[in-house]
Order: sequence, then C-alpha cells, then structure tokens
Amino acid sequence: MKTAPMRIWRQLPAQRRMFSTTRCRRDNYAFIGLGQMGYQMARNLQSKLPPSDNVRLYDINSAAAEKLAQEMKTQQAGGAKVEVAESAAVASRDADTVITCLPLPQHVKSTYQSILSQDALPSRPQPRLFIDCSTIDPSSSREVASAVEKTLPNGQGYFVDAPMSGGVVGATAGTLTFMLGCPDDLVARAEPILLRMGKRVLHCGAQGAGLSAKLANNYLLAIENIATAEAMNLGVRWGLDPKVLANVINLSTGKCWPSEVNNPVPGVVETAPASREYAGGFGIGLMRKDLKLAMLAANEADAKLALAEKAAEVYEKAEEEDRCKGRDFSVVYRWLSGK
Repeated sequence: MKTAPMRIWRQLPAQRRMFSTTRCRRDNYAFIGLGQMGYQMARNLQSKLPPSDNVRLYDINSAAAEKLAQEMKTQQAGGAKVEVAESAAVASRDADTVITCLPLPQHVKSTYQSILSQDALPSRPQPRLFIDCSTIDPSSSREVASAVEKTLPNGQGYFVDAPMSGGVVGATAGTLTFMLGCPDDLVARAEPILLRMGKRVLHCGAQGAGLSAKLANNYLLAIENIATAEAMNLGVRWGLDPKVLANVINLSTGKCWPSEVNNPVPGVVETAPASREYAGGFGIGLMRKDLKLAMLAANEADAKLALAEKAAEVYEKAEEEDRCKGRDFSVVYRWLSGK
C-alpha cells in the first residue's frame, strides 16, 4: 500500500481541519490497556486535560485501574475527572475519544469487537475518534478500522493507528514519539491528544502507515543490535578495549543507536541497560514480537527480508536462556560472548 511521505505536523491550515479544536464543552475519554506503557500514558493524559473533561479507565487487571485512578485523585493536582469502568465497552460507551494500548493483535481485535458490538452506541456531539497505540501488524489494524467504519458509517467514527517510540522512560516523562497513520483531515484532532502523552507526532500517511513505519524502524533496530553485538564481541576477542572499539565505531561509518546509546557491552555506556545487568530498556521478548510482526507485514507486501529469519533465531535462542530472559534486547551480546 502506497503511503504519503512522513511529516512532522505542527500547525495546519484552517481549510484542512475536519474538527473544531475550540474547547467549549466537556469531552469524554476512555483509556483501555494499563500495562507499563499505558499506565504512564493515561496518567499524563489525565493530568493535562481540564477539570471539565472525564477519563474512564479499563484494564483486564482491575487492580491496576483502581490503583491508577487513586493515584490520579490523590497525587496529581487538577486534571480531568477519573472513573474506573467495568469493561472496555462501558468505558467507551460515552467517549468522544477512545485510546487503546494493548499487547497483541488479538487483544486489539477482541477489544474493539466488544466496543462495537454494543446494541447502540449513543451519538456524540462530534465524530468518535479511536486511537490505537498498540504495536500490531498493519493488516490487523486496517481490519479494525474497517469494522469501525462499518459500525459508525458516514463520519460517525474514525480509527487511527499511533504506535509510539520511547519506552517506559518516555511514557513516564511524557516524551514519546507517536507515528500517526490517518487521513490528513484527522491530524488536527489527533495530534493535540497525543501531545499530552508525548512530545512529537510524525504523520506517516493513511491509516496503517504509522504501524508500517514503526515496524520498518524496529526491523532495522533488531538487525543493528545483533550486528553491534557481533562486532563488539569480535573486537573484544581480538583484544581490543571495548570502549576504544566503541569510540572507533561511533566516529566511523558503523555508528548506530545500539553502538552509541545502547551499547551491549557492560561498562561502555554507563547509562545503557548493559551496565546494569541488562535491566530495563526494551525487553528481548518485545523485540521478538516486533520482529515477528515486521516479518508478517513484509510477507504480505511481498518484500524480501534476507536477514529476518536468522535474526529471529538469534533472539529466540537468547531468550531461552535464563540469564537473558526478560532483559533488554542488547542482552544478545551476553548470549553471543558466552559471558
């Protein structure tokens, strides 16, 4: 599917706007999915909304939703009113904007099925906006978008994809980057909502394009991470000081994020997960998941990924070892080096 060039949206000409951004009434929000990312994103959203607005929270782990609601009420001054809903359907029933942040494609599909299968979704003053921040395959996302359009035809509701980058640290600090897939006319409404949870919105093209961009980037990251670990292990085996080797790489053509910021050798970058036993960061299980999704999407697009199968094998074998499981994906260096 051909997508428009990616752009960073800041101000939009008035003639491109489909929705008014003037705040003169109460808006209702639903936030569904309060895992490590969603929990912090919902916290930032609620704190930056006016007291006239309302946020309903739902997670399959009701204790997490109750805990977050209590924190919002007691630890944050101001912000929107907050409630805990008993289901995704209840949370979404009166929502103008629904935000979902879920682990896997099947979770996204089942959640929207429950939302859209309600007997009759009451009309809202403006079209409903569904923002899915989950990292899933573009085909699944387009399937959900089609279901939303069928249930809420003639502009009654819109579904956009907005996967994010920045990890739990970025979600907590409100510095996430969102890759937005939606028609141009929806950007003016979606962007201000996303900027309450992050600092940058990249409009990548039509619905599904945000996920395509995210998965392409993460495929590249998966390969770079393994290559960096292999190169560092090679140099260390040759007797090179890992800090010296990293400096050479980062001043040369091999420079990349895994070599400069997230170097996989303990002690090379003090702030990297490798220097704290590979704790925190981007989990190896999540990288396996994103790599699998990228491979699925590539197959559907008939795009050859020559290194994908081997990379997937590396992450799978590394995660099978207890000393690597649950740790940052740079832990493949530990698996490769045997240390």
